[in-house]
Amino acid sequence: MPKLDPAAPLSWFLRLPQLRQDIVIALGFFGAGAILYATDVYPVFNTDVAHPLWARFLVLGTLCLLTLLRRHTPVLSLLLSAIPVTVDAVLGTSAPVLIVASDFLYAATLYGSRRTSRVMIGVAAFGTIAAATAALIVAPDWRAAVLATFVSIPFIITPVWWATNVRQHRMIAEAERANAVQLARIAELDRRAAVAGERARMARDLHDVIAGHLSAIAIQSEAALSIAASAKPETVRAVLESVRSNSVDALAEMRAMIGLLRADDTTDEATAPARLTELSKLVESARASGMTVEVRADDAAELPAAVDLTAYRIAQEALTNAVKHAPGRSATVSIRRDEAVLTVEVTNELPAGRAAGSGLGHGLLNMRERAQAIGGTFTAGPADSVWRVLARLPMGEPAT
Repeated sequence: MPKLDPAAPLSWFLRLPQLRQDIVIALGFFGAGAILYATDVYPVFNTDVAHPLWARFLVLGTLCLLTLLRRHTPVLSLLLSAIPVTVDAVLGTSAPVLIVASDFLYAATLYGSRRTSRVMIGVAAFGTIAAATAALIVAPDWRAAVLATFVSIPFIITPVWWATNVRQHRMIAEAERANAVQLARIAELDRRAAVAGERARMARDLHDVIAGHLSAIAIQSEAALSIAASAKPETVRAVLESVRSNSVDALAEMRAMIGLLRADDTTDEATAPARLTELSKLVESARASGMTVEVRADDAAELPAAVDLTAYRIAQEALTNAVKHAPGRSATVSIRRDEAVLTVEVTNELPAGRAAGSGLGHGLLNMRERAQAIGGTFTAGPADSVWRVLARLPMGEPAT
């Protein structure tokens, strides 16, 4: 059978920080009171009746023991303290007892409920009036009564006022702490919303990339099948090489995008986003599908990254739509820039019966959203005998 350590309950008792503080306070009160009793400077008023010191120590010790309850049961400890305070008043009011009694007023105001704290203000006022009245009745002259009234102020009014101020500061600190928690929560929600928005943008990019490449692959494969018997091997090989190039590019961009979407994986190397310098790949892919593509492009170097990527995606989506809806016809890609605006214009011949297109497909909506996201404008629709996609992208800061 394991042996019980007799010091274990005491060690557990002393590990409680609040209880340790109350024990130190009680010992401090008793030690200070013992010094005052031993030096005979404890009487508040002169008295001719002598009482044994053991009675004084007994009253003071009882009050000091009650201070161990001041934090957990402040109202009960205050009510119980009235008994030794009354006994001390019968023996002749002493300063040590008044000092300890004032601490019970302080504890009841600080640690009690809000209602108790408000009641203690009235108790302090009533106690001061009661002390003044008792002094007028008991004191031999009015001077002693006035002195007693002023003596009661630091023992009754001051602890209640002090505890009220401390309580108010604690409430303010708790309110500020709660506000800080709420602000942190709002910031976290904003961060999550930003992450969700960024992932939605990435998903849109993924749609545009995969849709463009797969559309080109499907059209080029169909072209290869249709000309396999009659065309030259070199032509078929060029078409198949374009199909393979589109497949590899689609896989590479899809892998890069999925790697970005995996927020918990930071080991993948960063992949640079597509730029207008790679426009030639789009053009070659469209030409391999049987379209005649003319390119008129200004220098696209040193463009802002957002403008560069947006222009590339709009050109990619426009050429993909041209290959899909007007196969075998001609198209023109024009990239013009000045100091403030980059203009992307893609036109293609309209096949018969397609002049009144609605222009409400997902690809057109994505292009419009991309342009508007960086403060630009976007229009798409039939113009004379061609379908025109026109985007104007500012090269400064995006509009808010």
